[in-house]
Parts: sequence; structure tokens; C-alpha cells
Amino acid sequence: MKKMNLKSERRGIHVDQSELLCKKGCGYYGNPAWQGFCSKCWREEYHKARQKQIQEDWELAERLQREEEEAYASSQSTQGAQSLTFSKFEEKKTNEKTRKVTTVKKFFTASSRAGAKKAAQEKIVKQGQPGRERNADNILRDLKEIFTPSWELASPSEEIQEAKAPSPSINRQASIETDRVSKEFIEFLKTYHKPGQDIYKQCKLFLDTMNHKRDLSIEEQSECAQDFYQNVADKLQTRWKVPPEKVEKAMDQIEKYIMTRQYKYVFCPETTDDEKKDLAVQKRIRALHWVTPQMLCVPVNEEIPEVSDMVVKAITDIIEMDSKRVPRDKLACITKCSKHIFNAIKITKNEPASADDFLPTLIYIVLKGNPPRLQSNIQYITRFCNPSRLMTGEDGYYFTNLCCAVAFIEKLDAQSLNLSQEDFDRFMTGQTSPKKQESDSFSPDVCLGVKQMCKSLDLLSQLNERQERIVSEAKKLEKDLIDWTDGITKEVEDIVEKYPLEIKPKSQALAAIDSENVENDKLPPPLQPQVYAG
Repeated sequence: MKKMNLKSERRGIHVDQSELLCKKGCGYYGNPAWQGFCSKCWREEYHKARQKQIQEDWELAERLQREEEEAYASSQSTQGAQSLTFSKFEEKKTNEKTRKVTTVKKFFTASSRAGAKKAAQEKIVKQGQPGRERNADNILRDLKEIFTPSWELASPSEEIQEAKAPSPSINRQASIETDRVSKEFIEFLKTYHKPGQDIYKQCKLFLDTMNHKRDLSIEEQSECAQDFYQNVADKLQTRWKVPPEKVEKAMDQIEKYIMTRQYKYVFCPETTDDEKKDLAVQKRIRALHWVTPQMLCVPVNEEIPEVSDMVVKAITDIIEMDSKRVPRDKLACITKCSKHIFNAIKITKNEPASADDFLPTLIYIVLKGNPPRLQSNIQYITRFCNPSRLMTGEDGYYFTNLCCAVAFIEKLDAQSLNLSQEDFDRFMTGQTSPKKQESDSFSPDVCLGVKQMCKSLDLLSQLNERQERIVSEAKKLEKDLIDWTDGITKEVEDIVEKYPLEIKPKSQALAAIDSENVENDKLPPPLQPQVYAG
């Protein structure tokens, strides 16, 4: 029964490790932001949905084109004899056709080159019938561009045209961090010789392309970044024959170089609801301030000084994540936070921590720290981090657990904490708090500082009692030692008195054996060894 109760207590927090993996069964870590898929499977599903949408848009474009041609053929048969009427009709038809072509174009492109293509299209329309025949080809050609990354599709003339466009990064002064990262990136690429030059060109071309794709949605920009990562990694392995360990280092440096420049444009953009989600999560965490470690089954004892230090460091690391600009650096903060959590659990339990202990503690750290812009940071890492880091390794494991922790906080209910719905509602509305049971003498208006002071006074009182008890025991031990010494001394004296020692006078030295022989002087001398020459 005890085992069943323990299982019931943990059912709201326990997450099986298989649930962290991609639901498609590829073996990589999944992500709630990708609907449980890993980045690779998510991109495959995304491409399937995108191709389906493109096919539907293609059919719509062809239908609009047929309607346009039928309308034009009908207008040709009803032309009047008067030139003035024909002129007015032609002008009206031209305007109507231009509007339809522009409408169709909006389905398939949002790049900065749309204005130039629109002007060219209007010029073709004004040339008469040949322009009308080429409209369908232009629309289908634009559809084809969707399947090819823009940095590979652009022709030399388009690259020159884009290079002349004003870039936001040119008009603003580069930050100190950006300059430092650029110098480090260039020095790093020098070790790669010829491949390093090609990598630098690819990165510059990608940045120029992204600068002219600001009006794309953040999902499309993320897709461009992921395609670029995959493209460069494939070239490093196949074309330039770079060893796997150097490929990983190169991809980390490429990500750092690119995202340092793109950070201000792609982190929490105004076109998304990331900021709204951040505010919702912060409000939710503030409303859950009453949750105690015992409710989450957190195996951490913060009364131990070393454990308390580990908890503070873990909270500091998860908060520091928001100050980083590179996805990999944000992941490093999550990893450091997680390792501090594992150390705190290990010190408390005197044994290695398990995954079932880690997730509840991570939830508790997030609730206690309330990291700023938590959802924005998670979305930023998901969209623009090197996918290989999120799919495997400890970084991917810890990041997946953080996503699960946030999802748990958003859906946390009375059953998850083994509370009645009535108590949960009263805690959420602030009518009462479980911490109030620990000290009924505090009123709801007492600030946390006063509560902490009283708690410290109680701790000092306990320490004083312990000290007095130790002093008392020490005096008792001292008395016992004195009594033992006196007892030993008395016993020795009694033994000496009962068995006294008799001290005999010093005896004379022994004389020689023949000392009493009077004629010893007539004895022959002792034999001496002699040497004979042989």
C-alpha cells in the first residue's frame, strides 16, 4: 500500500524517459514546440504540409489564370468599333489584370524583390498580348523558387542588386561583442585554410540574404537557418572532407557568428506572440508562489548549506540564460543549472540522482527563479540552434526536460499536487497559503523579511540549545575523566601498600675466576697465534 501511495504522489510529475524521445521513433529527443517530433522529423512533416499548401496554391493560381484568359477572350469578342470605347476598355482591362496578377503573386513571395518583379510584370502587361502569355510562366517560376534556398537560387545579377540595398547592420554601429565574435570567427577559419574561405563566403551570403528577408515570418526565417546549417554541415563532410570532431566545432562557431548578428531581429520578434506567452508564463509562476518542495516531491534539503548554495547557483544559471545571444550559450546555461540540481540531489540523498528526482527539482527551480522571457528563449533555441545539439547529447536532454517542466507548470492542477480542488482554488486565489500552517502566529500582511528574521531567530535558539547541551556533555566528560584518574590512582596506591617493594643494596662486582689463586703470577702467558711460511 505504501508503494502504491508513493506512485500516486508522483504521478503528476513523473515523465517516462521514452516520452522525451521523438514520437516518430527515430531515437532522437523530441520537443513540445515541434509537437513531440525531433528537429529532423519535424522538418519532414513541415515540408509535407508545406508542399500540400503549395500544391493547393498552384491549383488556385492556374484557376485564376484560366479565368483571366477567358475574361480576356470574352472582352476581345465584344470590342466596339469606336476607338474611344476600345481605349477605355483596354485601360480598364489592363488595370484589372494587373490587380489579379499582383494578388496571385502575394500567395508565393514576400521578399524584397517583390517590388522589382511587380514593376517588371506591369511593364510586360503594357506590351500587349505577348506579356499576357508569359504571366502564367512567371507565376509558375515563382512557385518553383519556394523549393530552393534563396542563397543558392539567386543569380549573380540578383546578388549585385541585393548588395546595393541598404542593410540595417550597415547603418548601425557594430557592438563590441559583434566585433569580438567576428575576429574570433576569422581567426578560427584560418585553421581550415581553403574550406575556411568558402565557409566565410557562405556565411556572408546567408547574412545578406537574411537582411533582405526581414518580412518573412519567423518560421520561414528559422527554416532558412536550419537549411543553411544542414547545407554547410554536408559540405564540410562531403566536399571538404573535414573530420567529424572539427565539423562540430565549425558549426558551433558558424552559429555563434551568425546568430550574434541576427539576434536583435529574430529574438522575440513583434510578428509573433512570444511576448504574450512570456507574460502568461510569468503570471502563472507568480500565481504558484505557494507551491512547496514537499508538494512536488523534491528530494532537496535546503537547510544543508551546500545544497542551498547549489540551489542558488541553479537559479542564477537559469536566469542568466536570458542575457546570452547565441543559442548554444543559452543551452550551456540550462546545462549548468541542471548539473547544479543533480549535485544538490546527490548531497541530500548521499547517492546519485535519478531522472525521476531531476524533473520535479527542475520544476521547483523554475517556479522559484521565474526566469525572464522564458518562452521567448525556448522558442529562440528551438528555431535557430544547431539541430544536432537538440537531438542528442546532454544539452538536448536537459533542454527537453526544461520544455517538459514549462509544459507541466502551464497545466499544473490540484491532482498534480495531490490537493483537493477546494484547497487548490484557495491557494491560487490567495485566500490562504500552505506555508501558513508552519507558523500560525504570522498574519497574511507580514512581509517575507520578518518571516525570515523569525525563522533565523528560531534557528539561533536551536543552535544555542545545542551548544548548551554540548557544553554540559563536555563538563560531564571532564568530571568522568577526573573520577577515572582518581580511581586508578587509588587502586595503584592500594596495591603498592599491600605488596611493598623491597629494595636490596647494590651487590659487589664479580671477581675474576682465578682471583684467589696466589700463584697466578707464575702462570704462563697466553698462547699467541703464529704464522708459518708454507
